[in-house]
Amino acid sequence: MHSEPREKLPRSLGVWGVWLLAVNGLIGAGIFGLPSSAARLAGEYSPLIYVLCALLILPIVLCCAELASYFRSTGGPIRYSTEAFGPLVGFQAGWLYYMSRVGAFAANSALLIDSIGYFWPDVTGGAGRIASLALICGGLICINVIGSVKAIRSLATLTAVKLTALLLLVSAGIGYLGADLLPRFDGAIPTASDIGLAALLLTYAYGGFEFAVIPAGESRNPARDMPLALLLALGVVALLYVSIQIVSMAAVPDIAASSTPLLDAANALMGPVGSIMLMLGVIASVGGNLVAGMFSAPRITYMLSLDGSLPRWFGAVHQKLLTPANSIIFFGLLSFSLAVFGSFIWLAATAIFSRLLVYILTCAAVPPLRKRYASRRAFVLPAGYLMPVLGIAASGWLTLQVSRDSLMLTALLILVGSALYAVARRRGGARSEMSRID
Repeated sequence: MHSEPREKLPRSLGVWGVWLLAVNGLIGAGIFGLPSSAARLAGEYSPLIYVLCALLILPIVLCCAELASYFRSTGGPIRYSTEAFGPLVGFQAGWLYYMSRVGAFAANSALLIDSIGYFWPDVTGGAGRIASLALICGGLICINVIGSVKAIRSLATLTAVKLTALLLLVSAGIGYLGADLLPRFDGAIPTASDIGLAALLLTYAYGGFEFAVIPAGESRNPARDMPLALLLALGVVALLYVSIQIVSMAAVPDIAASSTPLLDAANALMGPVGSIMLMLGVIASVGGNLVAGMFSAPRITYMLSLDGSLPRWFGAVHQKLLTPANSIIFFGLLSFSLAVFGSFIWLAATAIFSRLLVYILTCAAVPPLRKRYASRRAFVLPAGYLMPVLGIAASGWLTLQVSRDSLMLTALLILVGSALYAVARRRGGARSEMSRID
């Protein structure tokens, strides 16, 4: 049996809570900002790029589902990397993924402010933008520090609002446009370069499913609930994404030039009422993604602290609320700082590459961990190691589309992470030596 850290967080998550985390990790700000970029790169073929990205991400989701069935402790991909490749690789996976989540959280916060600016321009610049970001980050810190049950309940409400808004948009498009909705695919086929760039950008919209597996230490039955929740979430979200892209392109022919594509589509189909409805959907969708991110990402620093790779301060659990309050507060403040100085596209691009490296490590961890921990209760993929190979290949292909700036930033993060790891281990060794002397 594998050794898992002793945790103090209550096991209050069932399959419904895990599904909510997965869906809100997948559906966030991206679907409201990316349809125009997808149309600009791939034209009428952009719905097919969403299908391609779903197929690319599927092997990674399946690998994550199998590994999630082996463990009952917090960490997700970071725990898998640690068990398969050792504490240094596990720490780097955790550090890179954590920074990618900080970048994604900041990106979503920035896009939420830009979307609100569709109606209230004053919040998109200057003191108004900073105050709005502070209100968002501060509010989410409070919700998550108060307790996991309250965070999941707020997540359920936001999920219901955003799915209602998105489904109304799709229904309006089908009812208003009918057969004219479907693309004809008779235009010029996009270049391989444009397809690669579109796939890389749309991968952002499919990232975040791992929100569901990170808090395994708070799941009542992770071996059963997590594989089911992951697969259901990916299927529902892929169908919704393709439908939204088709509707938005048909409703707004020049959507490639739009900075608020879904708001423009809702206005074209339902008028000002549609815009207001979609605006509520934007707030709920991005808010849900932010709540899920604030719930899951601080568990990374919490887990790394339990492993001795970060200071004990990050692993502290509030005595009454039973939440990793210090890690939550730190994540919120760091994300707020980055959101103040970053833009959505830049932050999204920097988050993607770090996430892809973590996906590669997750898929690579399947063979060694399957040999050690597979059992009748576990979710073991068929076809041998085909899915891990496909997951590594898909992630590797996507990394080839990443810009040089993103590569350099990730390399810098790895160097910083290595320094933090060395300091933490040295202090841990010093504490152990002092305890032996005493």
